[in-house]
Amino acid sequence: MNVLSNHLIELFASVLLLLAFAMLSQRRVLSLINLYALQGVILVCATAVVAYLTGQSHLYASAALTLALKVVLIPVMLHRVMRRLDVRWDVETLINIPTTMLIGIVLVMFAFYLASPITELAHTIARGTLGIALACVLLSFLMMITRSKAVPQVIGFLSMENGLFFAATSATYGMPMVVELGIALDVLVGVLILGVFLFQIREQFDSLDIRHLERLKDD
Repeated sequence: MNVLSNHLIELFASVLLLLAFAMLSQRRVLSLINLYALQGVILVCATAVVAYLTGQSHLYASAALTLALKVVLIPVMLHRVMRRLDVRWDVETLINIPTTMLIGIVLVMFAFYLASPITELAHTIARGTLGIALACVLLSFLMMITRSKAVPQVIGFLSMENGLFFAATSATYGMPMVVELGIALDVLVGVLILGVFLFQIREQFDSLDIRHLERLKDD
């Protein structure tokens, strides 16, 4: 049973990495939100499996919190923001998609190389997933810096937090519940602030292209 559960966690890690690549290549903003929600589902499943294996009841509460926040609340909020802003596509990227994917592959190899010394010293059931979690963080960061619109950058930031959460859950059996609640509150407040920020950009520049913010330097 432990071997099967370990394989399940590795499967969830692989799916999480595939979703990170899918987000990296995705141009449709609404699809990005849906992919982010799918990442939340994978996190819920992985956290529940780790909770079952380790017998740590607080991880079940963490899975429930993740379900409410990352699968339901934040995607619903983002969908409402997109409807009000009438945003459907993110056409412009600073780097074309094939080049971005190649850079992403290089980042994945770098993440596994960087995590290999830590993996050898770890004794957790899912120590091999640390490299994948780090790769997801780097891919999310790459998505943030290669998109010219503010909305995909917000989703990239949230996806980066998903990678960190997966690393904390699968590789270290989770953080203290008080820390997880604090992080969840910070993420929720961050989404609210970023929503106000997006409306302000749209009102001032009639666009969500962050390159328009360069005009502020002339004021």
